[in-house]
Amino acid sequence: MNLPKNVGNQDRNIRFAVGGLLVLAGIFTGSILLSVLGLVAVGTGYMRTCLAYVPLKIDTTKGDTN
Repeated sequence: MNLPKNVGNQDRNIRFAVGGLLVLAGIFTGSILLSVLGLVAVGTGYMRTCLAYVPLKIDTTKGDTN
């Protein structure tokens, strides 16, 4: 399956920050749901692909110099 790269640099950095905070919050509160949401955010930032963006035709890579 060839997934489109639709997560730009700024979007990626936000996903890393928010995902990291969610994972930490999940660890400290014992919430598996928060940890999983955080891992999904970090994973989509790392892979630079968000499946929710595909049907909505959102692409935040426009204007990136990569």
